[in-house]
Amino acid sequence: MTVSLTQCLHRALQQYPDRLATIHASRRRTYREIHARVASLAGALRAMGVSKGDRVGILSLNSDRYLEVYLAVFWLGAAINPANTRWSAHELAYSFRDCDTRVLFIDDAHLPLADAVHAEAPCVQQWIYLGDAPCPAAMQAYEPLMATAPVDDVGAADRDLAAVFYTGGTTGFPKGVQLSHESIMGAALNRLAQGHPVGPVYLHAAPLFHLAGAMGVFWQFVSGGTHMVIKSFTPLDFMQAVQQEQVSDTLLVPTMVQMVLDHPEFSAYDLGSLKFLVYGASPISETLLDRATTAFPDLQFMQGYGMTELSGCVTYLGPEFHTPAGRARGKLRSAGRAAPMAEVKIVDSEGQELPRGTVGEIAARGMSTMLGYWNKPEETARTLRDGWVHSGDGAYMDEDGFIFIVDRLKDMIVSGGENVYSAEVENAVLKHPAIASCAVIGVPDDKWGERVHAVVVLKPGMDCTPDALSTHCKNLIAGYKCPRSIEFRSELPLSGAGKIMKNRLREAHWSQANRRVN
Repeated sequence: MTVSLTQCLHRALQQYPDRLATIHASRRRTYREIHARVASLAGALRAMGVSKGDRVGILSLNSDRYLEVYLAVFWLGAAINPANTRWSAHELAYSFRDCDTRVLFIDDAHLPLADAVHAEAPCVQQWIYLGDAPCPAAMQAYEPLMATAPVDDVGAADRDLAAVFYTGGTTGFPKGVQLSHESIMGAALNRLAQGHPVGPVYLHAAPLFHLAGAMGVFWQFVSGGTHMVIKSFTPLDFMQAVQQEQVSDTLLVPTMVQMVLDHPEFSAYDLGSLKFLVYGASPISETLLDRATTAFPDLQFMQGYGMTELSGCVTYLGPEFHTPAGRARGKLRSAGRAAPMAEVKIVDSEGQELPRGTVGEIAARGMSTMLGYWNKPEETARTLRDGWVHSGDGAYMDEDGFIFIVDRLKDMIVSGGENVYSAEVENAVLKHPAIASCAVIGVPDDKWGERVHAVVVLKPGMDCTPDALSTHCKNLIAGYKCPRSIEFRSELPLSGAGKIMKNRLREAHWSQANRRVN
């Protein structure tokens, strides 16, 4: 079987060319128009020297053009590198250098980073401006590229590289997760096989650089519906888009759901068109679910669990478990059961499957499995073993096959839906000249689920304030990774082997929490 991410666009041209494909601000385009624009954009990229297997970056807030770039890169058989819009110039440059990204699309919001990125990542030789203002010097404007002669789809498919998504690293450096046409399509099919089809208008509110947001792109292109795109999530923009375009489906993290419900103008909007919501990053609390189901009586909820290394979600908890009757079955705190295109099991440290009810590590495999980490064979070997991706999440499986996550085996924090690896934050903190040692942990937070908390020890005779340390970190890493709270101690608890005992640091914060992991 041949699986290609551009097949959905060819089918659209054949079967429903005049259906509305994308909506963004004042722009509305049909599938016929998108097909033509993608072929021309691919032609422009080829003229710049992009060929099969090359990496093309995009640093931008959400837009309809983001979707076109995705498809044009796939059309050429190249690989997209969607850059995290919250990263610092230093982090961005590392990712571009790491996978030798030669072409970069950039929007107005990120132009201030261009000089700093270019200084650290000279590999980026072609810069394409995605905005509508006068094009900056040394860049090419986006719209004129649509006049380029179209080129034929090269037919990249199956295990051909389609994307390099960067995620945090346990060693302090981001890892490039290599995904293929087959793996991305496998994750899309896992969603579409749930028995709850994607509706006619899907709202892209989550960031498109993030795999959770990007999966909505692939779901909706495969199902053939309309993509409504807002630049970034705010409760007001979300509500305005739902009401104006009669949005039927979307994906949010529970924090976003709460922000919508808490907005003072919530009752002023008619959001009744919204019928289906997928959420992830953490379970939804019963209190928040009660509020949401009261506010949206016709809205169905479905939770997805997955990771970048699995191209998206491999387990789902369907709407039937979110109703009052469904909740009585005791599955709401679970991450659901394995999707049709995935196998999931709980294993011990040797990779052997454990009995039901026994806590171990989630391992998964299937069509959506990554190819490996870019240029990191040792880390690939640790995570991808005998075809199984080892998640780093501690969990048990009940007798019905539901997965209940109880802890994180990896030193990772999930804050507001974003993964933060402690090693990355610790590396940044320790670059401050006044810091002798540091431990970064996740602590409970009512708004974000978890927040990044740093416990630091100063060098003798040195001084540093929380504000100064926070400013220092923001120059090196993304704002969401920076410590939101800082604690100064005279020493850190150490084991007999000299390792920092983070479990002791966490216990003081989590002992009174309702649950161990969000």
